Amino acid sequence: MRTFAEEETQVSSLSPLVAPEAPVGRADEIVQRITEAIHLGLLDDGERLPVEIDLAAQFGVAPMTVREALATLREQQLVETRRGRSGGSFVRRPEGPPIDQLTARLAAMSASDLRDLFDEHTAIAGLAARLAAQRAAPYAVRRLFALTDQLDAATTLGDRIRADSRFQIQVAIASQSARLARREANLQAEVAGLIWLPLGPPLDVAAYVEEQHAIAAAVAAEKADDARQLAEAHVMGQLARLTTVNLDLTTQESGS
Repeated sequence: MRTFAEEETQVSSLSPLVAPEAPVGRADEIVQRITEAIHLGLLDDGERLPVEIDLAAQFGVAPMTVREALATLREQQLVETRRGRSGGSFVRRPEGPPIDQLTARLAAMSASDLRDLFDEHTAIAGLAARLAAQRAAPYAVRRLFALTDQLDAATTLGDRIRADSRFQIQVAIASQSARLARREANLQAEVAGLIWLPLGPPLDVAAYVEEQHAIAAAVAAEKADDARQLAEAHVMGQLARLTTVNLDLTTQESGS
């Protein structure tokens, strides 16, 4: 039986969840992907990144492109490079998420962009939950409940984002579909920070945790249809709030 530590390694590994399905092409895209992985907790504080040639292979780019991306990450103080036999590039996770950047990204989205994003996430999350209820191993189910407890106990915005994202990704991992797990990780990079933005109507944390616990319980009970419906409702439940925040931000920009 696999332990929680072994499962944590699967979630936090740079490959395959962070690595793209197709070459990303530009250094700034690599910077964005690694930055999001750091804030989501897919890369742990102090974790050593693969060497440049391996990173280049994972992202489908030239080593020079990776070198440029790492330089930018060092400037942003998200990566520290050490020399010597035990050296390399190591993650430096900030205390909190980049609120200003997330706010600007949400403000730049149209209402239809936001709806499309949540439509896609609903489809992926719902299918992952249904398959997880049919396929999940006992250790994977225990991990889901552990992550709901982590979210309930989280006291900082960064910890809440990481616990929430890990739960969503863990559901997809429990589905035993590598493609769904990768897609969910990519979607978390887009939606997790937005969901927890401290703007507009406050997110009801207790209700949010209860919804995730219900999803975990449906997976544990092998109730595939219930798991799917609960997962879809959980995702779409945040769309109305974010649409309101998006409209407020758009109105503020047009009035300034």
